[in-house]
Amino acid sequence: MDSISENLAWMAWTWQTGLFFAVIATLLILFTLLGVWRPERARVGVLGIPTTRGDRLFITLLGSAFINLAWLGLVGPDLGWALALCLVYALAVFRLV
Repeated sequence: MDSISENLAWMAWTWQTGLFFAVIATLLILFTLLGVWRPERARVGVLGIPTTRGDRLFITLLGSAFINLAWLGLVGPDLGWALALCLVYALAVFRLV
């Protein structure tokens, strides 16, 4: 076992889990830099509340978690189609909310 695997073994991490958290960290950094370089005003979408990019990212991440949990419970562990559904959901949230 290499040292990275030994350090992460206590939590049963896989490379997919590490990639997941790396993507979220990258998104947070990207959205922070985007907010500094190109500030935006909140806009009102279909929810009827003003939201910013960060709000829409949070709504997307929270909704995607629920989509994946529902998929695991109803369909099973093959999450490829759940990821596709999450991407469609993300596009809808960033476009309409």
